[in-house]
Amino acid sequence: MTDLLHDEPFEPEVLQSDVVYDGYVWDVRRDRVRYGDGEIVREYVAHTGAVAVVAIDDEGRVLLIQQYRHPIRHRDWELPAGLRDVAGEEPLAAAQRELAEEADLVAREWRPLVSTWTTPGGNSEMIQVFLATGVAPAPDAHAREDEEADIRVEWVPLPDAVEAVLAGRMHNGILSIGVLAAERLLRG
Repeated sequence: MTDLLHDEPFEPEVLQSDVVYDGYVWDVRRDRVRYGDGEIVREYVAHTGAVAVVAIDDEGRVLLIQQYRHPIRHRDWELPAGLRDVAGEEPLAAAQRELAEEADLVAREWRPLVSTWTTPGGNSEMIQVFLATGVAPAPDAHAREDEEADIRVEWVPLPDAVEAVLAGRMHNGILSIGVLAAERLLRG
């Protein structure tokens, strides 16, 4: 039965689609869609997509970063991650770029770990999470500004990160999915 579980594409007729807010990073769209015997209107953030990295060192520790996130008014713990906002850039290349930009690291081995829609009722963001191992310092350090200027970087034993997620001490969804998937993969 579990082999049969999968999301199913569905393409209802879009009768009208407008950008109702043209943003600096994202746009908000309003779509009028034929659905069933009627029509529905939905507004959502049109998102470029993103990548995240579960970087595991030779001691079994996961790299976590902490930075300020204005919408939630918290410095939350996260995985190195970022937008797929470079035209034509493949997801793996974006993940490699983000690990270097946010943590000044490179990795020898990469593999896709999991992908998820972050908030499918409110935006179109698909984030692809990669597992990176064989990590080492990048040859060049990156200049950081804004929220990235004071990023805190910590290497945490993977079981401790899983415990913090399950105990409700860390709430970032991508971090939660990433460390739980990595722990399961590495355990098996």
